[in-house]
Amino acid sequence: MVEPISDPGTDEPTDDRVDSRAAALLPEERAVGSDDPQAQAAEILRDSDMRENDLDAAPDSFVEHRTSEQTVTPPLP
Repeated sequence: MVEPISDPGTDEPTDDRVDSRAAALLPEERAVGSDDPQAQAAEILRDSDMRENDLDAAPDSFVEHRTSEQTVTPPLP
């Protein structure tokens, strides 16, 4: 079963996802420090979910979608 991204009826990440993310903060996220790692993790997940759901949400980003046929030269027969 796939874990839901957010709690039903909200845009908030699930508690399990927040707990997991708070336990695995990246070194640069830990270096910044936080009085509330849970809130920090929840915000990271909200931002990540927003960017995943809206590919134009990341400032100055451009995501190019290609199929495998468009990215490699097919071998000769």
